[in-house]
Amino acid sequence: MDLGIKGRTAIVCGGSKGLGRGSAEKLAEAGVAIVLNARSQGPLEEAAGQISGRYGVSVVPVAADVTTPEGRAKLLEAAPDPDILVNNAGGPPPGVWSEWGEKEWQDAIRANMLTPIHLITAVLPGMIERKWGRIVNITSGSVKAPIAALGLSGAARSGLTGFVAGTSRQVARHGVTINNLLPGQHETARIESLMNSTAKTKGISVDEARQEAYAANPAGRFGTIEEFGATCAFLCSAHAGYIVGQNILLDGGAINATF
Repeated sequence: MDLGIKGRTAIVCGGSKGLGRGSAEKLAEAGVAIVLNARSQGPLEEAAGQISGRYGVSVVPVAADVTTPEGRAKLLEAAPDPDILVNNAGGPPPGVWSEWGEKEWQDAIRANMLTPIHLITAVLPGMIERKWGRIVNITSGSVKAPIAALGLSGAARSGLTGFVAGTSRQVARHGVTINNLLPGQHETARIESLMNSTAKTKGISVDEARQEAYAANPAGRFGTIEEFGATCAFLCSAHAGYIVGQNILLDGGAINATF
């Protein structure tokens, strides 16, 4: 399927691995030039070279911490007029409410709420002027159904969700869409960390923890970064202009809800 976005330019944050990498891959496959962001220079440059070589599109690596004003400025200098923005940041570590103090809350809110909001508000004026834009925020299934151990992440990302709900409806008339993708468990380094934590808590092996998680999911497995990336790319496509302010869950049916 031709997504109708060949020749467009996308910023993809957290794009050197995991769900961000899957999203960058599928956008590149559709002919989109990528400005790829992550913090670590070496892995980022390696990922950029691999994606560019595989799909024959421009992939510009920008190593920067976008939770800082300086990092965001560096990224936006490399891509001042993006057609597409994919916001993605790793969540805070799991824990218990009694362990979270001022610093933990501030770090979570800065990374998972304020940083994507700052990037969105930076690129929106240009998208509105050009009458076309796609913004996708990679959030979490914990926004829809709370996961106690991920309370920092769920709370911060819920704030972003509230911002998107109103803002997306203000800009839709200009040909700009903003939507959220809510991943459940996918085959990423993040899930490995959670499986290790679960195994330690339950006193079982990591493989046993993984098999328990598989069994609890209606799909009987975790998702792949490829299928996640394909969903992201579709939301960024020319065919998704009527999808506005939605929270799309990709979790294999793990959250038991009608809506």
